[in-house]
Amino acid sequence: MLIRIMVGAVFFVEGIQKFLYPEMRGPGRFAKMGFPEPEILGNLVGFLEVAAGILLLMGLLTRGAALTTLLIMTVAIITTKIPIGFGESFGPFVLRDLKTYGFWSMAHEMRTDFAMWLGSLFLMIRGGGRWSVDRYLSK
Repeated sequence: MLIRIMVGAVFFVEGIQKFLYPEMRGPGRFAKMGFPEPEILGNLVGFLEVAAGILLLMGLLTRGAALTTLLIMTVAIITTKIPIGFGESFGPFVLRDLKTYGFWSMAHEMRTDFAMWLGSLFLMIRGGGRWSVDRYLSK
């Protein structure tokens, strides 16, 4: 339950911020990173993060919500953290301006993404747990 609350709360809050601060966290950020159709994609990701976050907090459709967050984090790691490891832009994705690049810089920048990725994988495998709507509905 604690992992479900942690992952759900983080995605819910991050999704809301894509709408509160669109230039910094939503479509504006997606445009700076080189994503096609940043307006559509930024808002879609924000919506998916809010929806998946709510579902995870409730423990409803947990495995599907966790799959959604796992895919979001996989894309985030590939497009924003892998370039840091290589020290150069990766395909169409633009490298952020940092003081250092390479493995250790990537590991530092990726810590939250990796924790959310692992938490999402755990929830996808284990489900919502004892105190979830999923469990209540399965009785």
